[in-house]
Amino acid sequence: MAPPILSLALPSNTGRVLSIQSHTVQGYVGNKSAVFPLQLLGYDVDPINSVQFSNHTGYPTFKGQVLNGQQLWDLIEGLEGNDLLFYTHLLTGYIGSESFLNTVLQVVNKLRSTNPGLTYVCDPVMGDEGKLYVPQELVSVYREKVVPVASVLTPNQFEAELLTGFRIQSEGHGREACRLLHAAGPSKGTGDLMTALLLGWSNKYPDNLEIAAELAVSSLQAVLHRTLSDYKSAGHDSESTSLEIRLIQSQDDIRTPQVKLKAEIYS
Repeated sequence: MAPPILSLALPSNTGRVLSIQSHTVQGYVGNKSAVFPLQLLGYDVDPINSVQFSNHTGYPTFKGQVLNGQQLWDLIEGLEGNDLLFYTHLLTGYIGSESFLNTVLQVVNKLRSTNPGLTYVCDPVMGDEGKLYVPQELVSVYREKVVPVASVLTPNQFEAELLTGFRIQSEGHGREACRLLHAAGPSKGTGDLMTALLLGWSNKYPDNLEIAAELAVSSLQAVLHRTLSDYKSAGHDSESTSLEIRLIQSQDDIRTPQVKLKAEIYS
């Protein structure tokens, strides 16, 4: 008879992340965009794929499967049954249904019952450039239930407007939207990769968001620069909507980014 297996979920020196995001077979979005950079920064990352698609939805067609709330909870119960639910961080990205998002909120409570110090980093993926990607009812769930329990929130401009009901038309408006969000819950934006990088570096510099932001932005800019350069060198149209980020090729820029853009603290 085999001996019992105990304490498999020991936290790493940096942290253990549960990442609930989308997955694509081809290309880099969601977990495909977040897991590798976090691993390079020294994190143990356990991904749960909220959807599994052939490719991201910016292409003309896509096919695949969508995980529902009960299936997510089954996975959590499986981890709990083996004492594998200790996480230092929870990271969430694209979520396509209200029931799944409500289950994510249950996951937050469950993880915090095991580790009250859990950091919840939420990318509230709802849309961009005035267009919703998700059902309208998710907006109120994010605003009323998710924002108050998130530790870090990384909305884009459109999402920040949805969450605050405040139109952003200037830099000053952007600062006011951030103030409103801070007052609503989170203590500290954007895209799957940026969110992962901000999680990684802010945990390494917990008392210096300035340095964490500089490192995260510097990595992101390096990845984008390499992506555009490589596609142009290969003769592709850099304006194409189907460009895939050169993530693997940019691993040195993720591990040790060269800071070229400095953060400024607003008075």
